[in-house]
Amino acid sequence: MQTLLRGKDYIETPDWTKEELETILDVAGDLKKRFALGEAHRLLQDKTLFMMFFEQSTRTRNSTEAAMTQLGGHAHDLTPDKMQISHGETPKDTGKVLSRYGHGIAIRNCFYGIGNKYIREVAEHSSIPVISLQCDVDHPLQAIADLMTIREKYGANLRGAKCVVSWTYAPAYARPLSVPQGLIWLLPRFGIDVTLAHPKEFNLMPRTLEAAKKFAKEHKTKFEITHNMDEGFKDAIVCYPKSWGCHQYLQDQGVPEADKKGKGMAILNKYKNWVATEKRMKLAKKDACYMHPLPADRGAEVEDAVIDGPQSVVFDQAENRLHTVKAILSLVMGGRP
Repeated sequence: MQTLLRGKDYIETPDWTKEELETILDVAGDLKKRFALGEAHRLLQDKTLFMMFFEQSTRTRNSTEAAMTQLGGHAHDLTPDKMQISHGETPKDTGKVLSRYGHGIAIRNCFYGIGNKYIREVAEHSSIPVISLQCDVDHPLQAIADLMTIREKYGANLRGAKCVVSWTYAPAYARPLSVPQGLIWLLPRFGIDVTLAHPKEFNLMPRTLEAAKKFAKEHKTKFEITHNMDEGFKDAIVCYPKSWGCHQYLQDQGVPEADKKGKGMAILNKYKNWVATEKRMKLAKKDACYMHPLPADRGAEVEDAVIDGPQSVVFDQAENRLHTVKAILSLVMGGRP
């Protein structure tokens, strides 16, 4: 187990070794037990985390703030309008200033082509660890909580288990690519075969696809892409249907910014049959689970009978967001000196 993680940024899961990620999962499991037993675990007594949100959030905001409270510290809930960012303050200056006041900075910025760069620029000039609360490239807090959930359901030996990460229809074209990207380059490292299913216009960033292929090769797992949703679901043990935007396709096609919404909606509306249905769940293995990071667009992305059904583990996923973020914050903001 690699335990010397104090001060380390957590921006993309490939930044961390498999051994380091295993440490997160091990610590998260311990903290989950202590939470269940009502045992105090004030590992970050009097520590301060600055949370910067450029978008709305339910699970990430509340799990992170609750985590800091339960660990004995405090989280500042910040938005650009509460800071001089709205008046042009640079990521460099923000990182340097907040480093003087506390012990960690956590940022959500999902703007396409901007978010990851912004977080990394803050991290470059920060002397305290920076944690990504989601960007345009990865949602590392979600991905590690998803892996914890899968291991709770099916055990740590996942060799040969198939997960389908599938696009679904939802009436909004601009959703981030970060959840599917986070999954495809994390799960293959832990023995899981991943099938990415999406219409051809909903391709992901090239570097995340290349990383997924690389990790699958290194860990002797499979990474495949299909443009047929039914094919993706066939024989899967983990079914993860989730909507995302066609940002990469529009960029590849050189569509002007002013035309992206109209073009994106036109493309989106061609695939209204890409829905997580009871019929599709029956294509998967009998003991397959349905996963979603939430919020799910009920009636568009998924049928109520699926998300509310016995195969759904979405609220287990949501709970594990608390335990995994506690583990990450404890390791990078506290831990060994």
